[in-house]
Amino acid sequence: MHVSLSRKAGIAAAASLSLSGAALAQSNVSLYGIVDAGYVYSSGERSGDNSNANFSGINSGVMAGSRLGFKGEENLGNGLKTVFVLEYALNVDTNAGVGTALARQQFIGLNSAKLGQVAFGRQYAPGYLASARNHAFGGSTVQGPLAILTGAAGNSITAAAVQSRINNSVSYTSPNWSGLTASAIYGFGEGGGTGADGISQGNNGFFGAGLNYARGPLNLDLLFQQRIGVASNPVATTPVTTVAAQKNINEWALMGAYDFKVAKLFGTYQHQDDDNGSSTREGSNHTWSIGATVPVFGNGLIQASYVRLEWDRRGAGGSDGWALGYRHALSKRTTLYTTYTLIDNDRTTLAAAGPISNTARIGEANGTFTAGLNHTF
Repeated sequence: MHVSLSRKAGIAAAASLSLSGAALAQSNVSLYGIVDAGYVYSSGERSGDNSNANFSGINSGVMAGSRLGFKGEENLGNGLKTVFVLEYALNVDTNAGVGTALARQQFIGLNSAKLGQVAFGRQYAPGYLASARNHAFGGSTVQGPLAILTGAAGNSITAAAVQSRINNSVSYTSPNWSGLTASAIYGFGEGGGTGADGISQGNNGFFGAGLNYARGPLNLDLLFQQRIGVASNPVATTPVTTVAAQKNINEWALMGAYDFKVAKLFGTYQHQDDDNGSSTREGSNHTWSIGATVPVFGNGLIQASYVRLEWDRRGAGGSDGWALGYRHALSKRTTLYTTYTLIDNDRTTLAAAGPISNTARIGEANGTFTAGLNHTF
């Protein structure tokens, strides 16, 4: 049968469009985010006198950080796919967002159903997700005393924003083996060498590894993270260190949670070994926490937590943190919340902790009340 050239061209074009459509069908890009804002009132005594330092205002990201993200994947066949995430912080109270705020995370990678995922970019250290999974207040840095105290201590195993995200990193996440998942990350320091050679000396680097077991009502996390040299670290250098000996800072943690249905219990213990300062200023510390959430009224949740941070240096004290909160789900995506958080800093503690910096003082207590609205999409 004879087919004209014009008809042949039409058939080729249709086939091309069909193949293009099939390729597009294999790609998937989605928009997601959190919009969170609420009223915050914080009060603490000023150091050296009996007057108060107060904060009263509307804050963004009280229960969880407001964000706008794009994530996508392309099916490459044989169980392999390209994945990416571009996620940006939003401050909805001050009209600051994409273009004016730094990225929360940005990475691209390959995911294999059998072998796991390898990704490159700015990514969370294993300690961030573990801290959020095993605390009654998740990763909140305003309501949750665990993130508040570990952030003040300069730990990298924390949900605090600066220390928990690693630049210039390559990560690996294993498949889920009957509830067990392994993860690792390495952040390249990419610092200049001595003199004019321009060669990286290996300082500024970061290594982290974690094991997570999540099956049924039980969640367990075991973590190790290391900052390689502290002269100019990719995460915040411990604030109490005054002498940079460029030694590694090592941290480990054991964290867990168990859901009894009528209540979910949480517990954590972590230690930081920092020998970079002098004997009077080195930043080694340990932190432990306990907490619980109790479902009420069908769509409500009571939260409670206690956290203790202690410095290892002889004669140094620490800080205590308590929090009590309530969340009420108006829908699957919209939540009303209110919390009261109290932080008490010893007079001998090496760093003042508190959700609002101008109300946090060494030797003083600060209390913070929050009430707001959170919506995820």
